[in-house]
Amino acid sequence: MARPDKEKNINEYSHPWVDRYLEHLLIEKGLSENSLTGYANDLGSLLAFLEDKSFALKDLTDKTLFLYLTHLRARGLKSRSLARHLSSLRGFFAFAVGEKWYKEDPGQLLENPKLPRKLPEFLSREEVSRVLALPDTSTPLGMRDKVMLELLYAAGLRVSELIGMKVLDYDPQVGMLKVFGKGSKDRLIPIHYTAQDYLNRYLEFTRPGFKPREDCMFLNRSGKGLTRQGVWKLIKKYAEAAGIKRSISPHTFRHSFATHLLEGGADLRTVQILLGHADISATEIYTHIEANRLKTLHRKFHPRSTM
Repeated sequence: MARPDKEKNINEYSHPWVDRYLEHLLIEKGLSENSLTGYANDLGSLLAFLEDKSFALKDLTDKTLFLYLTHLRARGLKSRSLARHLSSLRGFFAFAVGEKWYKEDPGQLLENPKLPRKLPEFLSREEVSRVLALPDTSTPLGMRDKVMLELLYAAGLRVSELIGMKVLDYDPQVGMLKVFGKGSKDRLIPIHYTAQDYLNRYLEFTRPGFKPREDCMFLNRSGKGLTRQGVWKLIKKYAEAAGIKRSISPHTFRHSFATHLLEGGADLRTVQILLGHADISATEIYTHIEANRLKTLHRKFHPRSTM
C-alpha cells in the first residue's frame, strides 16, 4: 500500500480534534503563525501515519505511538527534531484528555531522546565591537543597520522581535523598549545610552527619509518592514567584513547579550526576564558561564585558594 504522505502534503491531513486543538493554540494561547505551522505539521505527520496503517486517532495507544516513533527515526529524524515532535504530541494529548476525548494520556510513557548539550555560539566583546563599528552612519542604510545591530546586542532581541518592532514601542523618555515576544507576551527592556542616542537620531532624521509605508521601526528602501532573510543577509555581510570566519546569525547577538551580562555579574533570573524566557530552564544553557565566573571568584577570594 502506498504511503499517503507520498500522495499528498502533510498539511492536507486533518481531523476535527486536531483542528480544535490548533484553534485553541491560536485563539486562547496566542501562538505565532510560525509556531502554529510547526504544530500543524507535526500533528499532520501523525495523522498521515495513522491513515497509512489504518489506525484511528480515537483508538491511539502507547504501542501505536512507539511504532510511530520508530517510523520517524527510520525517516532520519534526529534527536532534537524528534524531541520537538514529541513536545507537539504531548501538548495535543494533554488537551485531548482535558476535553475527555481520551480517558488517559496515550503518550504518558513516551520519553524524550537524550540530547547532546550544545553550548550557544556567541561573539567575544572584541568581535561585537568590530561588527558594530562597521556600518557607515553617514548614509541612511548604514545608520539603519547600525541601530539594528546595536539593539540586537543591547536588548538580546530575537530577529522576529526586531523586525516586528513599531516606532511607538520605544519610549525615549525612559530609554525602554516594549518587545512583543513569543507566546504574544510583552516585556520591557532598558537599553544603554549609546543605543538610545543612535536610535533617537535614526527615528528623528533617518527613518523619515525611507518614506514609511508601514509603522515598523526598521524599513527597506521601499519604506516597508524588513524580512528575516533581509536581516540575516546584513548580519552575514557585516560578520564577513569584520573578519569573523564562523557562521553567525541574528541569534548570535542574543547569545552574546546573555553571555556578556552573566560574565559581568548579572544573575540568571535577571537574564531570564530580559530574554523573555517563560521557564528558567531555557536560560540554563548559559550556566557554564555562571559556573566559570563563580570558579574565578572562588579562586580569587577564598583564603585557601592562594596557598
